[in-house]
Amino acid sequence: MLKGRITVLGCGSSSGTPAIGCTCPTCVSADAKNRRTRCSAYVEVPGAGVLIDTGPDLRAQALREGITRVDAVLYTHPHADHLGGIDDLRAFCYVKRGPIDLFGNAFSMENIRTRFGYTLMPATPVWDKPVLVPHDVDGPFSLGTTVVTPVPLKHGSWPCTGWRIGDMAWLTDVSDIPGDSVALLSGVRLLFLDCLRERPYPSHLSVDEALAWAECLGAERTVLIHMTHELEYHALSARCPRGVEVAHDGASFDFHLV
Repeated sequence: MLKGRITVLGCGSSSGTPAIGCTCPTCVSADAKNRRTRCSAYVEVPGAGVLIDTGPDLRAQALREGITRVDAVLYTHPHADHLGGIDDLRAFCYVKRGPIDLFGNAFSMENIRTRFGYTLMPATPVWDKPVLVPHDVDGPFSLGTTVVTPVPLKHGSWPCTGWRIGDMAWLTDVSDIPGDSVALLSGVRLLFLDCLRERPYPSHLSVDEALAWAECLGAERTVLIHMTHELEYHALSARCPRGVEVAHDGASFDFHLV
């Protein structure tokens, strides 16, 4: 059975943890599991290395994890904490001497075309900028032999995209999962799920909401991501029911492709 591997590059919210100027127990903790960069992931499948989002911590995350190959980026949405590191794709283009394909919904791709048009130009002899090729997707597509399925989500008033690859799904920045998307998640065994903070928030899942969705979706293993500094790793872990766990930066997981 073919396998893929996903590494959590960052499991933090837009502020990261520690948050600037904060002295709460999580922010001053010496435990590495309480240090969270902005939310993103790196997926390895046969013949390809794939990023989910390019947050502002991408360079540091890639150096930390030894990532040198990126063939494609799956974008969830164009908020700065998920898109702001797009210029760091230049290094990966330079290494491979080739362009990188970007995939996302029309909303996200149009945002990139409007804000980062310089990245969509042909390569120069010195590869001094990213060379990116955007693709609007609204259904399954293939990266080599690997099928990738976009999962439409609601992120407040914004359309956000979750991503399913094999029996793994990454759902960040979620306030609601439409019924058609629930169907797309049938059979997922490894689920990464938004879990912002204790109190309800208009465009994210709270802890109670995330745990309710984890039970509803029924994955064998649900991993909570996109957390603020209000959620301390060990305290939240102690509250999680069987089959639910708390992510930390650098955690890696295997999953099945077929």
